[in-house]
Amino acid sequence: MTASLPWPGSDGRWHYRRSLASRVIWLTTMAVGMSVALVAVGAYITARVQMQDTLDNALVDRAEQAARSDTLINAGSQGIPSWALGAGEMRIAFLDYEGTPAILDRGPTIDFGRPELQVAQGKEKRSLRTIAIAGERYRVVAVPTQRDGIALVIAQPLEDQDRTLARLGWVTVAFGAFGVLAAGLAGWTVATNGLRPVRRLTASVEEIARTEDFTPLPVEGDDEIARLATAFNHMLLALDASRTRQRQLVADASHELRTPLTALRTNVELLTMSARGDAAASLPADARDELLDDVQAQIQELTQLIGDLTSLARDEPIRVQVEPVDLADVVDHAVQRVRRRAPGLTFEVFTRPWWVIGEDAELERAVTNLLDNAAKWSPEGGLVTVRLSDGVLTVDDQGPGIAASDRTRIFDRFWRSPDARTMPGSGLGLAIVRQVAERHSGSVHATENASGGARLVLRLPGRENTPHT
Repeated sequence: MTASLPWPGSDGRWHYRRSLASRVIWLTTMAVGMSVALVAVGAYITARVQMQDTLDNALVDRAEQAARSDTLINAGSQGIPSWALGAGEMRIAFLDYEGTPAILDRGPTIDFGRPELQVAQGKEKRSLRTIAIAGERYRVVAVPTQRDGIALVIAQPLEDQDRTLARLGWVTVAFGAFGVLAAGLAGWTVATNGLRPVRRLTASVEEIARTEDFTPLPVEGDDEIARLATAFNHMLLALDASRTRQRQLVADASHELRTPLTALRTNVELLTMSARGDAAASLPADARDELLDDVQAQIQELTQLIGDLTSLARDEPIRVQVEPVDLADVVDHAVQRVRRRAPGLTFEVFTRPWWVIGEDAELERAVTNLLDNAAKWSPEGGLVTVRLSDGVLTVDDQGPGIAASDRTRIFDRFWRSPDARTMPGSGLGLAIVRQVAERHSGSVHATENASGGARLVLRLPGRENTPHT
């Protein structure tokens, strides 16, 4: 029995040692068996109480009818047989107020007690109890007679009633055992037929795990099994989408890494040939310095690309320490960084405090990517306008702008417009901006500003005052 009970594992969860089918059979047997047992016990107790009440009522009626007649008292020592009261097994006796019995029939002596004496003395109207006489159980009733100080006592043996109750008890036990067996059979039937859809679903899931075929499962009905199958289908769709994104990411990453790696390998080979002293392959100092600058720039591009790939490859954000962050400070720091990288541009910045619950480094990276995108498309000496008000950050540039058909695609991974393919970059910067915005329950979109350039708008939920005040 204890094998079916749950037990805690090392991970704190509860585990079951029995199968689901055996637990269904066990629980069904217990439930039905307990119900049958309760019904049987209730029926037995009801029958016993009813038989006892019937016997008591009949015994009291006979005693009271006999007590109202002087026939038994006038009989005296002549002896009146017990069948005079309608039952041959009855014992009849008189008891006076001093407790002296006068037995009118033959048989073992009745040991009278205080209840019968109180009736003879007129303290009680009647008494009714069960006593043992010569090893047999008797139901004894005492009622007062018409003569003061004398009580009529009648004892009815309970042998027939006990025999009937014993038979009823054995019948109850038999029906209870049969009910338990029927409950076990019913539990087995329920476990066999009721769990058949679960077994089919299990086989389908095992087939999917073996073949990696994410075809949705057929769903029939609207019961719990149908809901479970629907949940599995949702999981399969999510897994299929995740696998598709993973394959696309690998394909796009290999494509994006091929170009800088090829250029880097070519430059390294040229530098290696020049360093070995080959006169035909020797490079002037200016050309060698230019190659070294290209190698350094390509290494930085690869480093940024790999970092972007690592960030975007996660379907879920890593756990970071979130805290209240003033987005205005984040914008100021990002502007300072981009100014150093684009000294030929002018940045016009207007910010108002806006506190966001999030991760400082992720937010600064997203804002920096927005500014880098504006700096890349702005002409030499152009103006980049940055404004933050009520949680809305807008970045305007004076570039050629973004075509209306491309304004949603620029936030996809590795997507680059035809004009941008000749410019440095991996096509991951704005995808990271969208990812960071979604992690902070915000959004980002592109539109056009008044001068015809691009306007990127980042919205983040928050409040004007610090959450600590």
